[in-house]
Amino acid sequence: MSGTQDGHVAIVTGANHGIGAAVARALAREGCAVLCAYWPVHDPADAGLPDEYRRSRARDAGAVVSAIHQAGGRALAVAQDLRAPEAAGLLFDAAEEAFGPVDILINNATGWVADSFAPAPADRHGRALQPVTAASWSQQFAVDAMAPALLIGEFARRHAARGARWGRIVGLTSGGSGGFPQEVSYGAAKAAQENYAMSAAAELAPLGITANMVHPPVTDTGWITDSVRRYVADSGTRVASPEQVAEVICQLVSDAAALISGNRIQLR
Repeated sequence: MSGTQDGHVAIVTGANHGIGAAVARALAREGCAVLCAYWPVHDPADAGLPDEYRRSRARDAGAVVSAIHQAGGRALAVAQDLRAPEAAGLLFDAAEEAFGPVDILINNATGWVADSFAPAPADRHGRALQPVTAASWSQQFAVDAMAPALLIGEFARRHAARGARWGRIVGLTSGGSGGFPQEVSYGAAKAAQENYAMSAAAELAPLGITANMVHPPVTDTGWITDSVRRYVADSGTRVASPEQVAEVICQLVSDAAALISGNRIQLR
């Protein structure tokens, strides 16, 4: 498939590690110029999370961009706090200045917080659990709901202004529409993002833009412990790699996927 995205420009949020980094590398291999948006997150120590995962979330996207450059691709790392309302416009400005108009948007970043209505100190996997507060709600909804909405709006406005007729939007979800015990604000924010994407699919279809949500299986982005692996095995599902999820996203932003829009795609 090499070169199938030649001439396209993508913004990938949360591209410093995990699925976002894998998507950025995969799109670049296909010939796409990629703005790797990131914001380092410094999590407190947590006995239920591997230290390497915490270090990954605190990194910049320099290593991802370097790998893309070494492979002959085009990429730029931009630090931007998605909780700031102006972040969407600034990311599009940076991408356009470096590469030209953006026609692919991957809403991958998350402000993940494990919060709960239950008065418990830890979740079923031993990760620290906090009560739902205004702060946990704000962090989660700002990154997982507000930012995707503003990025989609910025994408659509610029796309329409230049008379473009091809565009792709993909968001990442975790099935929050049915509730997400022990990660309640995360689930609710993802449900909101799903709703925004479905609205975008309907409203932006006349502009040649598709919009879909991808719900990966449990994905090994560095946070998985033995407890999580046992839970996955007992549930009869599987642990995916970030690269496997990225491959599906690359297919959704290809020309071959022009008729796929308004879907929440469950990977198993």
